[in-house]
Amino acid sequence: MALSSQQLLFSSQFSLLCPRTPPNRNFKAIPRAALREWKEYEDAVKRKDLARALRFLKSKETLTNNDSLADSVNGSFTNDSATRSGLGDLGLFDGLERDWEVLDTCLNADDMRLVSSAYGFLKNRGFLPSFGKFSNIVLEGPREVTPTVLQSSTGLEVTKLSPKKWGETGISSLVFIAFIGGANFLVDRGIDIRVNLAAILGLTLLDSIFLGGVCLAQISSYWPPNKRRILVHEAGHLLVAYLMGCPIRGVILDPMVAMQMGTQGQAGTQFWDEKLSNELAEGKLSSTSFDRYCMVLFAGIAAEALVYGEAEGGENDENLFRSICILLQPPLSVAQMSNQARWSVMQSFNLLKWHRDAHRAAVKALESGGSLSVVIRRIEEAMSSS
Repeated sequence: MALSSQQLLFSSQFSLLCPRTPPNRNFKAIPRAALREWKEYEDAVKRKDLARALRFLKSKETLTNNDSLADSVNGSFTNDSATRSGLGDLGLFDGLERDWEVLDTCLNADDMRLVSSAYGFLKNRGFLPSFGKFSNIVLEGPREVTPTVLQSSTGLEVTKLSPKKWGETGISSLVFIAFIGGANFLVDRGIDIRVNLAAILGLTLLDSIFLGGVCLAQISSYWPPNKRRILVHEAGHLLVAYLMGCPIRGVILDPMVAMQMGTQGQAGTQFWDEKLSNELAEGKLSSTSFDRYCMVLFAGIAAEALVYGEAEGGENDENLFRSICILLQPPLSVAQMSNQARWSVMQSFNLLKWHRDAHRAAVKALESGGSLSVVIRRIEEAMSSS
């Protein structure tokens, strides 16, 4: 069996007021070449050039390791170690904290192995202690999850953990009521809206057929309650993928950008599972890899249910899940698919419930327009504080 790459992807003021002046530090000693090199790194981040940014950080890591060895012998402060500290003290850079920004270059990367390498680099440096911390959760818990077991574990009925069709959600119902009310208001005043109504319905149909409903999604994404739900949903995908050790390429919250990048729906979180990719390349698929992938896939639905008491979005997630199940050899039966879906959403729901603070931090960071590196940092801060 082979899946496409699309199916595997799911895009200080205080310090200025009170500057620190380290003892015995000569700012003039900072080499101009080092300053130029760090500006080149800044340029790589700005241009979303992951390969160049990561190559620079790895070269500096090697230099720092050599400096540390020299420092231990000479008792001195040399080269890149001094440069990082000096630049940080000058307020030009934040020292080691600039390493985080390599994550912001991942969205434009075509090579997901390079994205994985960036996460591995930061984890090895101690920046991402929670990355992959719960990857073994797929081996825990009961395998047979009936609707009763699911309700007992989550406190919610199965129907509350299923995406709603358009017309079943609260927002779509309000839109429908407002539309009917507005139409009746105009008709009562003798205004013929049949031509306008036909044009609206025609444009909506064309949008649905040729653009997958992107235009309607773009409009609805500006509705504050719906926008908040989208953030909660995508933060669920992001957090579970992160805790399961799946590198996140990026989070796309604009429907038009999502369409341009090949992501269906109003938004999307693009992640990658290297083990799953390698297994598929070999023509096999282990149950642990499939379980991990399904958990991330259903994490958005689980996040909505956790925060709002029921899920509305996630229809595209379910459709992707079904298409994968059919491609398996042998394909899963309807009963097996239902059980796998219940198991996945239950595991994701409980993982998000255990780390509710981290999920809230991710939602808040996304809501404020934070980049991927900012979101990941807020997650790590919440995980460490709790």
